[in-house]
Amino acid sequence: MTTWSTKIHSKCRGEIYPRSDQKRLIVPIDKVKWSVSWPDYNPPTYTSKSLNGQPWADLEISEQFSPTFNEVERKEYVVRNRVSYMGDYQVANGYPLNPVGRTGLKGRGVLGRWGPNHAADFILTRWLRDQANGQKILNEDTKKPILQFVGIQRRKGDEWAIPGGMVDAGEDPTHAAQREFLEEAMDSENLEQKELEDIMKLVKEMFDQGLMIYQGYVDDSRNTDNAWIETTAINCHAEFQEVDHWHLKAGSDAKNVAWIEITSSLNLFASHIDLIEAVANRHQAHW
Repeated sequence: MTTWSTKIHSKCRGEIYPRSDQKRLIVPIDKVKWSVSWPDYNPPTYTSKSLNGQPWADLEISEQFSPTFNEVERKEYVVRNRVSYMGDYQVANGYPLNPVGRTGLKGRGVLGRWGPNHAADFILTRWLRDQANGQKILNEDTKKPILQFVGIQRRKGDEWAIPGGMVDAGEDPTHAAQREFLEEAMDSENLEQKELEDIMKLVKEMFDQGLMIYQGYVDDSRNTDNAWIETTAINCHAEFQEVDHWHLKAGSDAKNVAWIEITSSLNLFASHIDLIEAVANRHQAHW
């Protein structure tokens, strides 16, 4: 598994919280870490009303609702994994604290869970090849072969991203990665049963050869002081002939899907560029 040191927040310290007009308290870089004293730190609190009544969302913390943080919580036949890939996180006055540091906003924002909100990403790659002779195409400057990955354009915000999404309660992240890829990049929710079964078999065969490239915290604009996203990212590499007949079709939260050439100049959602860089390094590809 490839790792890299967690970067100081950038996307989760923007002035305006996404999908709202809620302003954050601006946090200077030198005051991000909780270990740095800031007695007057008192950011606003924001939890989207869109979470109200959602069966997958937590309630507000109170005497009636007190989550068991840093543990896998089993209550009323529902499993909620509140364990962080980053190790134990602090809990202050009953609220979990973002393991990387301050974001300038308390509450959950648009995230369903207090503490870690687990996601999964499926990075399907192939070499860019000359269709005439099948040879790998090299970048003129680096002389390294060029990788492509399947990317989706999100309906919210129009940004390009890796197919992926949130892990359901009790779901294994590897299953979630496959499910999200099928939903977003192959429109599995609108396929006939036989076609769906055939595609699921192909994706599982590909996935069984995959490698986890990262598992940990994600610098995401939706993160707050008390709720944040962590992901499991898995790379599956295919030969051109294995996937060139796959019928990619955007579905679920995606409005477009395409094979995208990997380069350091890509502008992707959240911290997805870091995951793509890890994949390029793994394959010694152009970056």
